[in-house]
Amino acid sequence: MTGLDVFNPISSELSQVEIDLLASIDTDLPILAEAATHLIKAGGKRLRPAFALLSAKVFSDEVCHAIPLAVSLELIHMASLVHDDVIDNSELRRGQPTVKSRWGNRLSVCTGNYVLAKSLSLTADYLNRDVIEVVADTSMSICDGEIRQMRTCYDVTQGLKEYLRRIERKTALLISVSCQLGAMINGASREDVEALKRYGYYLGMAFQITDDILDFVAEEDVLGKPVGSDIRQGVITLPAIYALRCSPHRVKLAAMLSSPESCASRAEEIVDLIIDSDGIDYAHYASHRFAERALRQLDHLPEVPVIESFYRIADFISGREY
Repeated sequence: MTGLDVFNPISSELSQVEIDLLASIDTDLPILAEAATHLIKAGGKRLRPAFALLSAKVFSDEVCHAIPLAVSLELIHMASLVHDDVIDNSELRRGQPTVKSRWGNRLSVCTGNYVLAKSLSLTADYLNRDVIEVVADTSMSICDGEIRQMRTCYDVTQGLKEYLRRIERKTALLISVSCQLGAMINGASREDVEALKRYGYYLGMAFQITDDILDFVAEEDVLGKPVGSDIRQGVITLPAIYALRCSPHRVKLAAMLSSPESCASRAEEIVDLIIDSDGIDYAHYASHRFAERALRQLDHLPEVPVIESFYRIADFISGREY
């Protein structure tokens, strides 16, 4: 199943999103324009615009007015990636050099700020206080999640609750809001908005857990960045948390994961120990449970053909390899 199959009901609108993403970078500073469009041209799954458009389409076949919202949500996501790469000192993103790698930290921070401001400007055009507040609150939560991740690097005492709170803010909330706002601007009832919001939240949690699994097991050329990148940066994700509690090598693992030097120089050994601990299987189980909870929210929505896409996206996210 390809992304085109999953997003077929909104394929023309997603094509327009791609055009409008590039058009949104309207600065007359060539270096800022080049840096800001760099990540757009690298591609991506465009999940957040897709969720906004699909959610709008549940309640009306006409969703063109949701395209600026879809663009805004993707710009927020891309701004967070630019800043994330500065914080993590990442050289590759989607198989391409990061903005940080090509232009350095200072221009990357300014570029991320520019893209974020542009996204908020597009949202403001809806002249809807509720929409603006949701987007602003979510943007703040993304920063909260990034700070939580920074503070818990190399912290082998962190537990499941802290991990879930972190990925909720870093990833799940923006996917949840994409579903929520797509429904809100297309006249959905409060109950339907809440069902789609919950669907996006649970699926966003499943998405990030799967992403964390792939950091251990995916091929580097498919993943678009080195395998074990999280370990090298001291980011302790669900497979590692499980291993730190259940592996027969948990004492050794704790010593290595708490050491920046070991994480940098012995990442492959750490990855192997975590895989041997069944941490990957546990994370798969958690991801599938969140995906199942997402699917149950669809029972509350109107029985329209586009709902099938929500089921198929959940299957895709749970089983994805990239």
